[in-house]
Amino acid sequence: MTKPISGFSKLTKEEKIDWITTNYTHNKEQSKKILQTYWNQNGRIQQLHDEFIENTITNLYVPQGIAPNFLINDRLYAIPMAIEESSVIAAASKAAKFWLKRGGFKTEILGTEKVGQVHFLFKGDSAKLNSFFTYLKPILLAESASLTTSMQKRGGGITDIVLRDKTHDIAHYYQLHATFQTKDAMGANFINSCLEQFAATLKKEAANYTAFSAQGKNVEIVMSILSNYVPNCTVRAMVSCPVEQIQLTDQLTPQQTAEKIIQAIEIARVEPYRAVTHNKGIMNGIDAVVLATGNDFRAVEAGVHAYACKDGQYRSLTHATIDDGIFKFWIEVPLALGTVGGLTNLHPLVKLNLEILQHPSSEELMQIIAVAGLAQNFAAVSSLVTTGIQKGHMKMHLLNILNQLGADENEKTILVQYFKTNPVTHHGVELQLKEIRK
Repeated sequence: MTKPISGFSKLTKEEKIDWITTNYTHNKEQSKKILQTYWNQNGRIQQLHDEFIENTITNLYVPQGIAPNFLINDRLYAIPMAIEESSVIAAASKAAKFWLKRGGFKTEILGTEKVGQVHFLFKGDSAKLNSFFTYLKPILLAESASLTTSMQKRGGGITDIVLRDKTHDIAHYYQLHATFQTKDAMGANFINSCLEQFAATLKKEAANYTAFSAQGKNVEIVMSILSNYVPNCTVRAMVSCPVEQIQLTDQLTPQQTAEKIIQAIEIARVEPYRAVTHNKGIMNGIDAVVLATGNDFRAVEAGVHAYACKDGQYRSLTHATIDDGIFKFWIEVPLALGTVGGLTNLHPLVKLNLEILQHPSSEELMQIIAVAGLAQNFAAVSSLVTTGIQKGHMKMHLLNILNQLGADENEKTILVQYFKTNPVTHHGVELQLKEIRK
């Protein structure tokens, strides 16, 4: 039985690998080779990777591809996408090509406000707390000035602080709810530093506020942290064209196709079971670009899905209508992103990807990523209401199946040709591979 280990973080990488392969794998030497295979041969870059996180033993690579031909606000982009799922980049590229001939994508920034909160308990008189906050607010701003100077020079900073009474949810619970502009930085460190200063100032000033009772002076800080829910840091991306240009299949007229797309979106608006999968497809596009540009896709995911249920039910992030013969398809989505700081300044491939995107500002990156999500959703819904999702997806998944079955290059060539005109299923591929090997 494996015993707990003490001081694992202090071991060298080689010692960590030796311990993990000895205690948790069946074939130690083979496991070591696998881990070493994924090391970066450039020692400097590998050291950089090792220092991104703790207890590194190797790298887990995710393929990166390019989705070309995205016309966004009359500017042409090739979008880097890092993802392991088949057909995502192909679908995005197909949608980009379709809309390239129909005016491309149009985008608009709706807001860039970010949020942080100091959560605290106060057992005194709420009216006195409100009076105290009026006194406290300028002190909060003054005592955090040293933290905000650089951000203010770039046009950002603290935009407001309000006191929120949450005692109807939890006894004695209040918040300092602060809003920020962080320009091209995602701003997590900046926001959290400000919040911790607010908390220290709040506790100090409350202890000396003469109007509070002895009990009221005892403000209990629970925590100070930014929020990844950013409903006022949002972007809209849209495509539109005359209905007669929505020609996707010979089996349906453009009008029928447009109406079926609208019906599919409406189903995702009212049916959460469908909406979750619908929005997951959107996030295939969004996450792939967020990851490729060194941003926090977990934060983006959490904020987006919270936004999808902002009215009390989980709903589609995309919308579609026909107005006066014009088909319109759009998305509104919250995206808190950065193009400076963090991995954007450290990871060589992230820096290259931002160069490929023509060095976007954070607002421009918001627009690009929203477009990637919209394109992915258009491609998915278009397939669903015409040929079905599996036809295209399984064609792209074919090579994964062949690799799982150990097909060599000659077998792959033969079977890729065969399945151009035959439906792809795992069982079907397995049978055809057996036939070849006979």
